[in-house]
Amino acid sequence: MTHIDAGAGLDPVHPAAPPGRTRGLTTAEVAERVARGDVNDVPVRSSRSLSEIVRANVFTRFNAIIGVLWLIMLFVAPFQDSLFGYVIIANTGIGIIQEWRAKKTLDSLAVIGEARPTVRRDGVAVEIGTSEIVLDDVIEVGPGDKVVVDGVCVETDGLEIDESLLTGEADPVLKRPGAPVMSGSFVVAGGGAFRATKVGREAYAAQLAEEATRFTLVHSELRTGISTILKYVTWMMLPTAVGLVISQLWVKQHGFKDSVARTVGGIVPMVPEGLVLLTSVAFAIGVVRLGRKQVLVQELPAIEGLARVDTVCLDKTGTLTEGGMDVTELRPLQGADETRIRKVLGALGESDPRPNASLQAIVDAYPDDGDWRCVESLPFSSARKYSGASFSEGDGESSTWLLGAPDVLLGADDPALAETERLNEQGLRVLLLARATRDLDDARVGDGARPTALVVLEQRLRPDAADTLRYFAEQNVQAKVISGDNAVSVGAVAAKLGIVGDVMDARRLPQNQAEMAKSLDKGTVFGRVTPHQKRDMVGALQSGGHTVAMTGDGVNDVLALKDADIGVSMGSGSEATRAVAQIVLLDNSFATLPSVVGEGRRVIGNITRVATLFLVKTVYSVLLAVLVACWQVEYPFLPRHLTLLSTLTIGVPAFFLALAPNTERARPHFVRRVMRYSVPGGVVAALATFATYLLARHAYTGPGALDAETSAATLTLFLITLWVLAIIARPYTWWRITLVASMGAAFLLVLVVPSLQHFFALKLVGVTVPWIAVGIAVVASAVLEFLWTWVDRRFPA
Repeated sequence: MTHIDAGAGLDPVHPAAPPGRTRGLTTAEVAERVARGDVNDVPVRSSRSLSEIVRANVFTRFNAIIGVLWLIMLFVAPFQDSLFGYVIIANTGIGIIQEWRAKKTLDSLAVIGEARPTVRRDGVAVEIGTSEIVLDDVIEVGPGDKVVVDGVCVETDGLEIDESLLTGEADPVLKRPGAPVMSGSFVVAGGGAFRATKVGREAYAAQLAEEATRFTLVHSELRTGISTILKYVTWMMLPTAVGLVISQLWVKQHGFKDSVARTVGGIVPMVPEGLVLLTSVAFAIGVVRLGRKQVLVQELPAIEGLARVDTVCLDKTGTLTEGGMDVTELRPLQGADETRIRKVLGALGESDPRPNASLQAIVDAYPDDGDWRCVESLPFSSARKYSGASFSEGDGESSTWLLGAPDVLLGADDPALAETERLNEQGLRVLLLARATRDLDDARVGDGARPTALVVLEQRLRPDAADTLRYFAEQNVQAKVISGDNAVSVGAVAAKLGIVGDVMDARRLPQNQAEMAKSLDKGTVFGRVTPHQKRDMVGALQSGGHTVAMTGDGVNDVLALKDADIGVSMGSGSEATRAVAQIVLLDNSFATLPSVVGEGRRVIGNITRVATLFLVKTVYSVLLAVLVACWQVEYPFLPRHLTLLSTLTIGVPAFFLALAPNTERARPHFVRRVMRYSVPGGVVAALATFATYLLARHAYTGPGALDAETSAATLTLFLITLWVLAIIARPYTWWRITLVASMGAAFLLVLVVPSLQHFFALKLVGVTVPWIAVGIAVVASAVLEFLWTWVDRRFPA
């Protein structure tokens, strides 16, 4: 609680400015600072720039390998054998376009959700974009506002700022005129104004490389897993490729150029070049889809993170209930005069320039008549659970009043508490009006306060909340309601929405993290939770192995949102909550969350399928290269053969499978789940294909023998990989069956159309060997079915 101060000497005060109020810069002074470059020009980006997108998609390790091999093939082999290079160009182009689309979606949504600080220009308060702030601007702040540039206070009215995200200091700092404020901190109570002293890249948050707005990056098991797989693939590729090069150049039975072509044909399929692309495309399309539903994803992996969540912590106010409230009843206590109570409530409402939802309901119900003058105020704080003000009454008398939680302001044996409890059990919110006997600046101002009236408020439930909570229950995601309100009242509201379980008062929770985790597992609804307790509760749940999402919209949710695995904020929430959340629901609809979970599940489930396809190819390519080097024979395939196989059994199907609907619950251990299928699949495909090749080498002789051997081996490999695709595509739907069948039909077309036979150098010779190739493929497919079933039982994911 403070008194207003002019902050003399910090800014020129216009002669017409109201007494005690800093006027701010004039239009001319703003133009002068803009011309000097003293502007807050730190770019606020929600995604990578176009140049970064292009670099990330073009300059990759595998693109470099493929690019070198492509250049070699352009010089030593026919056009057909360099097709793989054009496929890479197309893939890279698709990746750039999709990520650019996602970037435009993100940027347009970020503009909707960005903070718009209030500054004083020519004595008038106006909202401007963060990037329009100039040096010496006077910026107004209130509860929930994020401090966007460094500055020094010029006016304060009980201004309390939480700097814990920057300094680690747990308690809010009471600011007085002349006190510094740091960008990245946020207001928890009171209000005031500060003058910008550092803008742009000189501001504290900018020097921390946006740590104060981004804080922590979401862990992506999908991306980490793919990076791990690619690292192992690289280590396998290098020695295998060297061995293949040596063996093919040493054999050289069909000329140097043909040996080089077959060597490249062996190396190219080892590279799972489309895996990273499809992952990026799946994430990007997910962002675009969610963007259409007014969901701003501030970090791409957050889509995946929410799909892995098993516990959702919900703040009641603003999440389960709508922001507004209505006063339903006023109950005087101890014979108090109701007319005087209404006057006190009206004056209390007028004393706070930024009322919260509860006080706004009181302002609407009991307008101030202007007879009383506020001389000192104590803004509401989530930590203390009450606000207050001292008034000079019209007859010269003075009084001090408190408005807040009855169970905080009243003694345990006060009879008013029993009445409060009964109202709370109906899901109503109850505030106590009490007359204080101590000064507002006394740390124990609530002690001895005389109860005067109970103000009963009704909260408006979100119409979509029950359905959303039912969805989470069906998906085995626990919901924990965490609120600063009375536990009984919160429990009653939760019960109306179908949430059942133990209701607990957070003031009785143990301090020890392990003990707190046990209590949290038992309880479902928690009341009287302080902001720091919310953070501790998230940490305790995480220590128990839970993946935690936190939803909220108020300043008291910021710390918990920051520490949760996934923070979800409402678009109408405070600037601070929107800044630390990874997902912002711009339409303020809690019902949008299932869409985000569904999108994450689609990405994870489909990329797991697609990764298996790609890595089966990598495994059989490496093993084939090893077998060829050991047997000292020509590599059976030219690049054109493997380009055809990859396109029909991986490239085209993977694109459809990666973007298909998928509601399968996300499961951990991505690398293990992919490799347990890829390794047996690749080994079976390689052994069966090499067996066909060796049999064909004994069956065919003469000038065209190698082409006939290659065609037989290609037939076996195609049929096996088509069966792998058929397994991956399960469970079958009409379009999945059509997809697999059309890939088989496309390969059959190549075998029967003479021009395509010539283009791809594929012509089956005779009847015996082709049927043997088919028979080997059938046996291998049966072995695959058995192995994958056995793996499911022996190594469950």
